Amino acid sequence: MSTAIETMVKFEVFRYQPDWDEPTYQVYDVPYREDWVVLDALNYIKDTIDGSLTYRWSCRMGVCGSCGAMVNGYPKLTCAAFLSEYLPGPIRVEPLVNFNVERDLVTDLEGFMEKLESVQPWIIREDGATDDLKSEYLQTPSQHAAYQQFSMCINCLLCYAACPVSSHSEEFIGPAALALAQRYNLDTRDEGVEQRRDVILKDEGIWECSFVGECSAVCPKHVDPAGAIQQAKMTGAIDYYRRLLMPWTVKS
Repeated sequence: MSTAIETMVKFEVFRYQPDWDEPTYQVYDVPYREDWVVLDALNYIKDTIDGSLTYRWSCRMGVCGSCGAMVNGYPKLTCAAFLSEYLPGPIRVEPLVNFNVERDLVTDLEGFMEKLESVQPWIIREDGATDDLKSEYLQTPSQHAAYQQFSMCINCLLCYAACPVSSHSEEFIGPAALALAQRYNLDTRDEGVEQRRDVILKDEGIWECSFVGECSAVCPKHVDPAGAIQQAKMTGAIDYYRRLLMPWTVKS
């Protein structure tokens, strides 16, 4: 009686701990399952081979955005990267590039959170009624459609790992934050365009983007941050000439 031989896939996983002098790669053999994704393999490694492996994940549904990593050199949500796409292997898993590594596949997100907060990605009202539950601000379907695509961002940060500008400029605000700023600037309920203006238009803002488009190519939610930034550039250019040629039309 013949016994089927289980197919194994070789994983090369980036390993780093703060008390180590140098990072390294550790090799693991993981059984192949047709319905498994890279995150399943990482969970298998942690549960059955090496409990010290550290990485982030939560929903396993492409919603939380926490499981992003470099899979064979490409930014991916590990919950959406099927093993079948990488056969026969090996599969190399590394932390997202352009971020400092804290431990194994876990990166430091503090810098991104500061950039995100700087663009004030929330509805701002001049009347201060943002917390007034009795207030109602209606929108037409077309008004909602103007920004809907940019509101789909899950802050997975794959766009920062793909962005060539982020790779050489730590100060660049970056694709996700700028796309979310544009999302709120396009929202008819929002009155915070002027409050975001200086941050978005500064040297580290939209003008540093070289429009390579890799951020949009890797986005799992098709947000198109590159498109959002180009829209913001157009708006910024029009605003500049309006202020220059018709200053009386600008709010003081």
